[in-house]
Amino acid sequence: MFDIGVNLTSTQFASDRQKVVKRARDAGVTGMLITGTNALESQQAQRLAEDQAGFCWSTAGVHPHHASEWSTEIASTLRRLAEKPEVVAIGECGLDFNRNLSAHEQQEYAFDAQLALAAELNMPVFLHCREAHARFAAVLAPWLPKLPGAVIHCFTGTRDELEACLGMGLSVGITGWVCDERRGLELRELLPLIPADRLLLETDAPYLLPRDMRPRPTSRRNEPCFLPHIVHQVATWRGESAEELATRIDHNARTLFRLA
Repeated sequence: MFDIGVNLTSTQFASDRQKVVKRARDAGVTGMLITGTNALESQQAQRLAEDQAGFCWSTAGVHPHHASEWSTEIASTLRRLAEKPEVVAIGECGLDFNRNLSAHEQQEYAFDAQLALAAELNMPVFLHCREAHARFAAVLAPWLPKLPGAVIHCFTGTRDELEACLGMGLSVGITGWVCDERRGLELRELLPLIPADRLLLETDAPYLLPRDMRPRPTSRRNEPCFLPHIVHQVATWRGESAEELATRIDHNARTLFRLA
C-alpha cells in the first residue's frame, strides 16, 4: 500500500523522522510520496526522499497558500528539482478559496505556471482544490491534454465535483477525512463511484488523523503507519477486500508517478 501524501518535512516530525519511516515500513506501507508545498520544503522533501531511495519519492511545487511567493527564481528551483530522480510530480499546486492566504489572482497565476512547467517537463501533477472547483477546473482543463497524469489530493468535494474530476481524467486521493463521522459521511458515500484504477489513498500526515481509530493514538499527530487503517475502512465502504485494495493503490501510485 502506497501513501501518496506525507508532509514529512513538517516540524511535527523533526525529532523522529527516521522512526516515522521505519514504523511505516513495519506497518506494511510499500512507498511514500513526500509533499513539497513551497520552494524550501520541496528541496527538503527531495533530500528526505533521496535518503530513503526506493521507498520515498517527492513532489516539487508551491501550494496555493504560498502562491504570493511565486517568482522566476522559485520556478527555476522547481525546474532544477524536477531533474532529480526522486522528484516525480509537480505540486502541490492548485487553488484554495477557503483560507485565501494568497489572493485569488496570485493563486491562479502560480497554478497555471506550474501546470505549464509540468507540461514542458512531461511530469504528472499533484493537485489541491478547496472551495474553488469552478476556477480550478477552468485553469486546469487546457493543460490536461499535455500532462501525463494528475491526482487531486485529499478530495473532500461534492458528488458533482467528483464526477467532474473523473470526467477530466483525474485520479482521486482519499485521506482519513473519510473516517470522520462528523465531516466525512458524504465523502464515504461517494467512494464506490471512484473507478478502481483511479483511486489513491494517503494519510496527509501529520494532519487528518482518522477519528475512528481504536484505540485512539495518544498523540493527535497522524503518521503514514496509520495508512492500513484507512485502507481497511475504505475497502469496507467500497465492499472490497482490504488486501486487494492495498495492492491496487500501490499499483495505481506506481503507474501514475512512473516508479520502478
